[in-house]
Amino acid sequence: MVARTYTVAFEGVVARPVEVQCAVTAGLPAFSIVGLPDKAVSEARDRVRAALSSMSIALPSKRITINLSPADLPKEGSHFDLPIALALLAALEVLPQDAVETVTSLGELSLDGALMPVIGALPAALAAAEAQRSLICPEKSGAEAAWVEAAQVIAPETLLHCIQHLNGQRSLDPAKPGEVTTGDSLRDLRDVKGQERAKRALEIAAAGRHHMMMIGSPGAGKSMLAARLPSILPVLSPAEALETSMIHSLSGLLKEGGISRLRPFREPHHTASMAAIVGGGRSAKPGEISLAHNGVLFMDEFPEFPRTVLETLRQPIETGEIVVSRANAHVRYPCRFLLVAAANPCKCGYLFDAARACARVPLCGEDYLGRISGPLMDRFDLRLDVPPVSLSDLDLPSAGDSSADVAARVEAARALQATRFHDASGVHLNADAEGELLEDIAAPDAEGRGFLLKVADKFGLTARGYHRVLRVARTIADLEGAADVRAPHVAEAVSFRVQALKES
Repeated sequence: MVARTYTVAFEGVVARPVEVQCAVTAGLPAFSIVGLPDKAVSEARDRVRAALSSMSIALPSKRITINLSPADLPKEGSHFDLPIALALLAALEVLPQDAVETVTSLGELSLDGALMPVIGALPAALAAAEAQRSLICPEKSGAEAAWVEAAQVIAPETLLHCIQHLNGQRSLDPAKPGEVTTGDSLRDLRDVKGQERAKRALEIAAAGRHHMMMIGSPGAGKSMLAARLPSILPVLSPAEALETSMIHSLSGLLKEGGISRLRPFREPHHTASMAAIVGGGRSAKPGEISLAHNGVLFMDEFPEFPRTVLETLRQPIETGEIVVSRANAHVRYPCRFLLVAAANPCKCGYLFDAARACARVPLCGEDYLGRISGPLMDRFDLRLDVPPVSLSDLDLPSAGDSSADVAARVEAARALQATRFHDASGVHLNADAEGELLEDIAAPDAEGRGFLLKVADKFGLTARGYHRVLRVARTIADLEGAADVRAPHVAEAVSFRVQALKES
C-alpha cells in the first residue's frame, strides 16, 4: 500500500505543492528517500526513526521508500520531517489514510518527538488554502501561519499530539494569529535640528517613493535623517503586510508569529556581499533589497560598497523585482523599495572644509564619488548636500513639523496616488509612472514646460532624468493638493536634479 500526504517546497516566495508518498514493501530492511532531496531532507530518516522510537513505535524489518513528487523539483530544508513521518505512519496503518491525505504539513522533528519551528509557515499556509487543505505545523510556527484565514491551522507541540489529533483521540484547537505591531516608538523628525531642505526631501521621497542621495561631511546628520524616514511613511496595507511578511517568513525574521504594519527599514553594512544585498547563496535566499520590499533600503557609506554590488541595483530599481539565478535555482523575488543612499563628499569627508581637507582636494572628491557610475546616479530622483549643523543651532529648541504632521501630508499625497492609479496595472505611486501615463498625469503648464526644456538643454538632462523630474514635480503637487503641475513644482523638482548634474 502507498500512503500519501502533502507538504511544500519553496521557490522564492512561492510554495510549490509536494506529494509525499510512502511504500512499505518486502525486501532487505532499508529506509530511502528519493525525489531530489538535499542533505537535510536525506537526514530526515534518522530523525523520524528516533522520534518514532521515543514513542515506542518500531519500524518493521522491511524496505521503506519515501518519494517526494514531483521528482525533478529540488527539496531543501528540515521541514520535510513531519510529512515524511505522517506518510510513514499512514503506511503502517497507525494513522488513517484519509486523515493524512487532507492535510498539508511541515515541521522539523527532534529526536524525542518534539516539533521544532521552521521557516516559511506563512507561504505554506497560503498553498494549503489554495489546495483546500488544512495545515499542520509546529506550535511555534502556528501564530505565523494562522494569518491566512482561508486555511485551518493546527499547531501541535509534539508528534504524539499530532497523531492523537489525526486519530480523533485529542482534538486540537486551531492556532490564532500573532500580534500586529505598528511601531509606535519611532524616532521623531523634530529631533533633527536644522536641515530643513533635507527634511523637505525626505517628505517628497516618502510621498512618491523617490530614491534619494545625501552627500555631507561626517556628523552632518545623514544617518539621523534616514533613521527617521519610517516615522513619516504610512503603515503597510493588509495586502502589503502579507506580501512583505512572506519574504520575512522565508528568512526566519517573523518573531512569535507577529506581523508588523511598520514598513521595513534595512541598513546593510558596506562590507555586505552581492548575495547578501540582492539574494543568492546555495538556496537562493532573499537579499536585503527583497527584505526591504515595500519599505526603505538605507545604504550608508554608499561609495564604499563594492562596485559590482552597486551596479546590480540598477535593474531592480527600475523593475521592482530581482531574479536570482543559480545553477540549481532561478528564483524571482519582489523588491519594490525606497533607496536612500548617504555618502561623504570625499575619502576624508571634509572636501568643503579648507581647514580640515586633505592635500588632494578637489581630486579626492572626484575620485571618491566617481565610484558611483553615471547610470546608477541617474536613478536617484533627489540628491542634496547635507551641510554640518553649527553648534549654536544645537542649543536651540526643537522646531519644525513633527513626524506625525509630515506623515499626515505624506498619507494624503499617497491617497491621491492610490485613487489616480486605481486602474493602472503595476503602478502604485508616482515613481512607477512612465510613458503616456506619466505625460498624462504630470504634464506641467506652459511656463513649467518651457522652464524644464531650458534646464534639459543647458545641463544635458537625459530622457530618464527628464521623466524623473516630472515624477517628482507630480509628487510635490500632490503634497500641496494641487490638481495640475505648475512651474513652482517643476522648479523645486529641478533644484534636486540640476545639483546632481553640476557635481557629477
